[in-house]
Order: sequence, then structure tokens, then C-alpha cells
Amino acid sequence: MFSTRLVSVALFFLSATGVRSFSVTTTNNKVQVKENEGADLTCSYSADFGSNARVEWKFKDLKGSQTYVVFDGKPTQPYAGRVTMYGNNLRINKVTRKDNGVYDCEVSAGEGQFGEVAVRLTVMVPPSPPMCRIPSSLTTGKVAMLTCHDGDGSPPPTYKWYKNNILMPADPSKIAGFRNATYKLTAATGNLEYPAVTKMDSGQYYCEAVNDAGPPQRCKGLKMEVRDVNTGGIVAGVIVALLLVLLLGLGIWYAHKKGYLPSEFSTLYTQMIVYL
Repeated sequence: MFSTRLVSVALFFLSATGVRSFSVTTTNNKVQVKENEGADLTCSYSADFGSNARVEWKFKDLKGSQTYVVFDGKPTQPYAGRVTMYGNNLRINKVTRKDNGVYDCEVSAGEGQFGEVAVRLTVMVPPSPPMCRIPSSLTTGKVAMLTCHDGDGSPPPTYKWYKNNILMPADPSKIAGFRNATYKLTAATGNLEYPAVTKMDSGQYYCEAVNDAGPPQRCKGLKMEVRDVNTGGIVAGVIVALLLVLLLGLGIWYAHKKGYLPSEFSTLYTQMIVYL
């Protein structure tokens, strides 16, 4: 415990006096650039690293996969011809949406001499018309899931839904015209869910994808119609089925009585009658 406290006091002393802080900084840790333009990522470090400091850049994409951009002073093969080092800074000559992610500038100069700083690069790409899935016909009480997605926009778009050309609020209870609605709208994913649709949920729907890189884009509007369960039709169908069974039974009985049936079938029919 004493040694731990001694180390803590020593680190505090070093930090307070500005000795051996090994700091790494950037002038801009959030860079936004339009697609196909150049991006500059800056990195500088304190004099404590000395003149033989080693600077490397790493890239972590949106899925968490990490790779070197610059290693041992040279761009790695995937980035050769695309990036340039000037001083400690990194320039990407022509960014694409695949360059979205976090870039770490790591500085080392020997045992224990290490520091890093992260720069987030966002490649600005306007949304494309999203893909929407809207069911055309449902019966009351069923679950309805309307989906909307655009895979091109960067940063990832958020989504708005419209019913009969009226913007649907995220919280329907706060707007008089939607107070009786029971849907759940998730702007980040584009999902619009009705846990149990009613006839009042019928209407023309479309979705809009929105981000800061360009104008919103919408999908083609489609009509969703909600109908009551046709109980009259179900009853009529059951009656028709029963009549068909009755007619079939009468036909077999008549054929059996007249002797039109083969002997094997006639014997089987007699056994069935006795059993019933």
C-alpha cells in the first residue's frame, strides 16, 4: 500500500511540475469532410518525447475493426497513394464513406514514453431515397411493422414518417390529431410499429431520411388498409363446406343403395355406417 501511495505521489508531482507529461494533442478532434474531398488530421506532442519520437496512425471503422494507416513512418499497403504524412499530421487525399471512423495518433519514444490522441472523421454523404416496406392490407388487431432504411447517408440518417402527408410525431400522445394512435416510432432505425392496428390506422404512408450532408430524401408513398375480420364470410364458408360434405355423403349413400359402388368400397361404407 505504501509503494502504491508513493507512485501516486510521484505521478502527481511529475504532473504538477510539468515534467515528463508525454502529452499528445490535436487541433481538431472532430473532422467533417464531404466525400471525395481531402481531409487533414493533425497531431502534435510535447517536447518530453525528445527528437526520436515515433508517430503512428491507426484507424478504427464503425464496426470496431482496427488497422494501421501509417506504420514505421510509411503508409500501409491499403493506404499507399491515398495518404500523406507531413510532420506528424495525416492527410487523406480523397475520402470515401469507408473512411468514416476514429483515427488514433500514437507517439512513443522508448520504454514508458507513450501518448495518443483520437480524431473522429465523418465523411458527409447526403441520403439516398430510402427503401420502405409498408404492408398493403391487414386485419384489425394484427401487428404492423413499417420499415425504412438508407444505407448511403453519412452520418447515418434519422427517419421521419408521414401519414396522409402529415408528419407523425415521435410521441403521439402530445398531438391532438394522433392522441388515440398506439404506434411506436424509432427515428434512429426507421421502424414504425403498430402493436394492434385499427381501422383508423389506414392511410397513405411514406418515410423520409434526414442528415446534415444534404437535402432529405423520401420513399414512394404506399397505402395501408386495415379491415375488420370478415365474420360473415367465415360463417358462409363453413356453411358451404358443410353442405358439400352433406351432398357428398348423400351421393355415396345413393350409389351404395343402387349398387353402383365396387364391392370393396361398399363393404367399407357399410362398416363405417355401423361404426357411426
